[in-house]
Amino acid sequence: MRIKTKLNLGVGLLFCLIIILSLVSSYYVFLIKKDTQNILKANYITLEYSRNMLTALDKITPDSVGEVAVFQKNLEAQVANITEKGEFEKTMRLKQGFAFLKQNLQDEKLKAQIRTDIYDIMQLNMNAIKEKGGIAQQSAEKANFWIAVVGTLCFLIAFNLLVNLPNNIANPIKELTASIQQIANKNYTERVHFMNHNEFGDLANSFNTMAEKLQEYHNSNLYKLSFEKKRLETLINNMNDPIIGLDNDGVILFINDEAIKIMGLKQEEVVGKSAENLALTNDLMQSLIVDKSENEKAQIMKIFGDDKESYFEKEIVKITIKPTGEDQAIAIGNVIILRNITFFKELDFAKTNFIATVSHELKTPISSIKMSLQLLENERTGAINEEQKHLVDSIKEDSDRLLKITGELLELSQVETGNIQLNIEKSNPYEMAQYATEAVKVQAEQKQIELVIEADENLPSIKADSEKTVWVLINFLTNALRYSSEKSTITIQLKSEKHQVVFSVIDKGKGIDVRYKNKVFDKYFQIPGSHKTGTGLGLAISKEFIEAQNGTIGVKSELGLGCTFYFKLGSV
Repeated sequence: MRIKTKLNLGVGLLFCLIIILSLVSSYYVFLIKKDTQNILKANYITLEYSRNMLTALDKITPDSVGEVAVFQKNLEAQVANITEKGEFEKTMRLKQGFAFLKQNLQDEKLKAQIRTDIYDIMQLNMNAIKEKGGIAQQSAEKANFWIAVVGTLCFLIAFNLLVNLPNNIANPIKELTASIQQIANKNYTERVHFMNHNEFGDLANSFNTMAEKLQEYHNSNLYKLSFEKKRLETLINNMNDPIIGLDNDGVILFINDEAIKIMGLKQEEVVGKSAENLALTNDLMQSLIVDKSENEKAQIMKIFGDDKESYFEKEIVKITIKPTGEDQAIAIGNVIILRNITFFKELDFAKTNFIATVSHELKTPISSIKMSLQLLENERTGAINEEQKHLVDSIKEDSDRLLKITGELLELSQVETGNIQLNIEKSNPYEMAQYATEAVKVQAEQKQIELVIEADENLPSIKADSEKTVWVLINFLTNALRYSSEKSTITIQLKSEKHQVVFSVIDKGKGIDVRYKNKVFDKYFQIPGSHKTGTGLGLAISKEFIEAQNGTIGVKSELGLGCTFYFKLGSV
């Protein structure tokens, strides 16, 4: 039987019994009320009239006209209220006796007779009251019986509903809840076993069908793929670095919460949309997808958000897969990664400021030392012996080296703070090469190294900051002198190439291992095993100076065959 039918039958039957109980109670209350009203109307009023007539009879005297009138009035009311058997005859006899009494108000014998007649009427009504009271009691007892019967039936039905109905509803729900918890815990073999032909039976069938389909889905490859996809999305969202994934057509496949935050957009406004279309209204996206097809080196981006500047290292990673049975990998998209380097950038700024401050402060005492050394070398300050001269030369050499280091550190701080002051002008490459050669001529003579300039004829002028470009050329020559053997040759080569002039410094030193060629332009890097007489900053500064002038810089070298450091600048 359906649960709805059970509820309708149980509650309907209980409702009907309550209505029957109400009708029975109302019926018997009406009967009792009717019996009570009958006693009051038929008998109790007669007793009241009789008492009034007795009182008036006792007060009747030959002069009491008023008492006679009272008696007459109650007698007439009694005549109109005759209800019991035999009461009519007694009332008529009373009326006849009173008629005689009115002719002779002093007849005591007649008064006694009238009094007896009144008592007979009163007795008759009292007996009637007793009899009718018994009838009313029987009605009350019958009412109690039927009310008790109907009330008991209502109680039994209500109790049965109270005991059985909650269990019939709650137990299947409890079992179903336990089964749902098992399903939530990935126990897809769980089934519901109540199969009654009611709503819960239908629910059990639907639940078991759902569990079976879930089990089938869980055991399928689709579930495994979906699970791995969900795990990957969770992993990407939990990363602190912004990440954006694009397919080959530039459509955004996924984006994590950090990327959403810095872009100021919503997930649904980005995923599935073309990155190029978004770039039309979002400057950050426009800067992110620039040259996205190239395997470019990581670059630094400054992004303003949350009322502060943050620095990110942008890197674009190509995603390729190798299809089953094929040898060639195919590109399926790109992933843009923005690594938050704000903390390291702040440390770098602090370091740069510290270096700049210290270097600046060191230049003054070093300059004073050089001035003192020049005074010592002057004969007018007095003659010095050979040992003293040797100490002065040593101090002079160390002070020159310190001055060079502080100069490089100041140049580095200028580069790192982005305050490179360029004076781009038309410059003569021959003069620049000649000036750099003259600057290192003394060092070359000390090691008996020959400096040779090989230059193409009619070289064009270049657009460059001559001071900084010569600084780079001098740095190349200084390094070449340091690592070249005595009595060797260093060549300064100048040639024209595709609207550019190439400056090359070629030495015959021991060369650079292929493992370190890509690192020589990094700050503070020094080739393992080399004499660590420098700071490791010269080549890094040189790279910044040349690239700031839109030039390119590089090195060619083979171990044991020397090095060729070069840079290219555009011609006029």
